[in-house]
Amino acid sequence: MNIFIVGPMGSGKSTVGKIISDELFLNFFDTDEEIESRTGASIDWIFDLEGENGFRKRESDILQEMVQKNSIVLSTGGGIILSDENRELLSSRGTVFYLSTPISVQIERTSKDKDRPLLKNGDPGEILTKLHEERKDLYESVSDHYVQTENKSSQEVASEIINLIKE
Repeated sequence: MNIFIVGPMGSGKSTVGKIISDELFLNFFDTDEEIESRTGASIDWIFDLEGENGFRKRESDILQEMVQKNSIVLSTGGGIILSDENRELLSSRGTVFYLSTPISVQIERTSKDKDRPLLKNGDPGEILTKLHEERKDLYESVSDHYVQTENKSSQEVASEIINLIKE
């Protein structure tokens, strides 16, 4: 049983994933953390040096490795669903949960984080809205379950996912 969590930046994927892994006694992985620990560089630095395409290649490589594992919780980067191959890997190797989060919540959660390369050049609200429009259908297409996070704590979202798993 693999649990994959997708959604936009600031949706709480990592926080929720850690709670689920603790409660279900599963190993937790985060694609962004894996990339950073293996390269010794921040996502922001990788974007600056290699561009988004270089980062996406690293992200796909990590995903291919992670989906070979069993009984894990994997939180993914917001753009992992841009690749057809990544979406296929996610849907074929586990249960995918899409954390849907209002733009206002994303802005609030990402405002203090300087390691968000896609938010560096422009108005965060406009950028997040554009990303939402571009990616929403991809998140929905790859997901087994749609989880609305608005007005819910990370614990409530994690509990909702655990209940869905147990059904």
